[in-house]
Amino acid sequence: MELDEEAPGARPPQGVAFLLAQLGAHAADRFAERIAELDLTPAQAGLLRLLAGMSGRSQRELADVLGMPPSRFVAFADELEARGLIERRRNAADRRQYALFLADEGVALLSRLREAGAAHEQQICAGLSVDEHRQLGMLLGRLAEQQGLSPGVHPGFGKVRAGGGRSGTAGRSGR
Repeated sequence: MELDEEAPGARPPQGVAFLLAQLGAHAADRFAERIAELDLTPAQAGLLRLLAGMSGRSQRELADVLGMPPSRFVAFADELEARGLIERRRNAADRRQYALFLADEGVALLSRLREAGAAHEQQICAGLSVDEHRQLGMLLGRLAEQQGLSPGVHPGFGKVRAGGGRSGTAGRSGR
């Protein structure tokens, strides 16, 4: 039975962009709650995940990929280095630069992060069949590409400050 949009008490029509924003905010909040158990913020988790695929890149290269100002990236990376999750090493090709790598503790934490991410994906997409899940992923990937978004990089990184939080938000952790 279809819902009559004109009937009293009927849900207002919702556009795809609104639903994407609504689900995106919900999914981001649930993910942040899930990985808080690992003592990580979403931004920190994103950097660990990025380093797994781009190990040995310079801080500047990583900042560029994330769309984050290099000066902000350095302080952001300092926190993960202090926790023993990443390592800075002199770049062999240019000794003025540092290359970043996952430390052993970072590799171990990344494994737990992947498990949390898989559980999160399963929870968020529980209402879909396997085929619907695959189709939705392909469609959203096409939309993201058409909008010029970098694959695997959350657009909020440009607003991340040291502490792993976003600028101007109450969720920013202090020191």
